[in-house]
Amino acid sequence: MTQLGHRRFRRLGSVVAVSAMGALTLAACGGGDDDSGSGGSGDAVDSFTFTFGNASGATDSPFQQLADAYSEETGIEIETKALPPDNYGLTLRTQLQGGNAPDVMVVSPGGGQDAAVLPLAEAGFVEPLDQTSEDLIPEGSEGLFTIDDKVYAQPTDITPVGMTWNVGAAEEAGVDAPTDQSSLLEACKASADAGKSFIVLAGAVPPNPGLMAMSISATRVYADEPDWNAQRADGDVTFADSEGWQDTLQTIVDMNEAGCFQEGFAGAGFDAITQGIGGGTSLATFVPGGAATEIMAHVPNLELQVQSFPPADGGTPYLLASPNYALAINAKADDATKKAAQDFLDWAADPENSAEYTKVSGGVSISGPGEDLSPVYEPVRDLLESGDFAPLPNLEWPNPSVYDSLATGIQGLLTGQGDIQSVLESVDKAWDNG
Repeated sequence: MTQLGHRRFRRLGSVVAVSAMGALTLAACGGGDDDSGSGGSGDAVDSFTFTFGNASGATDSPFQQLADAYSEETGIEIETKALPPDNYGLTLRTQLQGGNAPDVMVVSPGGGQDAAVLPLAEAGFVEPLDQTSEDLIPEGSEGLFTIDDKVYAQPTDITPVGMTWNVGAAEEAGVDAPTDQSSLLEACKASADAGKSFIVLAGAVPPNPGLMAMSISATRVYADEPDWNAQRADGDVTFADSEGWQDTLQTIVDMNEAGCFQEGFAGAGFDAITQGIGGGTSLATFVPGGAATEIMAHVPNLELQVQSFPPADGGTPYLLASPNYALAINAKADDATKKAAQDFLDWAADPENSAEYTKVSGGVSISGPGEDLSPVYEPVRDLLESGDFAPLPNLEWPNPSVYDSLATGIQGLLTGQGDIQSVLESVDKAWDNG
């Protein structure tokens, strides 16, 4: 395959606030207005449709850039539709049920988000893919893409999720990255003394407190029990009885009491994150790793890094990292369109093309970290190389209500409207009844 030139893969210019939320709720949406499929079952097609999410406009999306590069190289026209991430699951399912969904769509791995591929596959909405797509799935993540040995989505890259760290703001405040719980709480006080907040939190938007809780759970839950989700699925453990999840939420309570968050965090939106971490008034935040690259693209001389969230005293570092985006093919497309769509996915899977996409998306190569690893991820290179990470937990949860319950529960916990036990019990209820 021909390597994509940088002139065809333009650097991202999307709005980071929406991108940060989209990586959690799956920033993908909608579809074309025409009937799915662009040709008869036996004819080659010269175009197909492709839908993804992007609130700031199609030209800024890495998926749009991927489509443009493919069209330029092959002459195949890709009709793209970029829509905001709001109500994505409802929009996509409505289109799939109505027969007017796109030929290719961006979905989420697993079953725990609104656009999750496994429920779509079980409903017969997406097509099984070929061996090229299967070969891209990272070891240990097969269950996020596969049903009965058939693969239904192709991952695009790996997104580390931890604590995004403003190097310059930390140096200005004289604060080192904390290495455990005690040094974390000390860093919060030192940041306040320097006129900054340690963490900027979009407390009014549930996905951000939810992401914070999942990031903390990496060291409190999954470092010791990487298969905790499987144990929960088997009924062997619960959130409410888990010492690790209790410790995760207690850490959030301790951080709140220590003044780790910015003033007015409970009513803050994602713009507070871009202003706080980009403007240097806060040292750290919780956003997917790719968002750090996007923020730096908009703020001159800004240096951000992804750190693993500090473990409990005496604990060991651990990270969340997994494919957050994947490509799927509409099962109702005609055979010729399915073939054209699979050709596109095969092209995107080529190592050179995949590497160029990764540079634009700000993630880590689907094959793992190499010499081209972004400096953003150098603090967690060892964890990525050693495999000391788990997938984003909610990718493996059985329905979106589980994450929604956790995220809204954390909001209440931070505003004094709940307690740890009741929050975790509500998450268990969502798991069992969602």
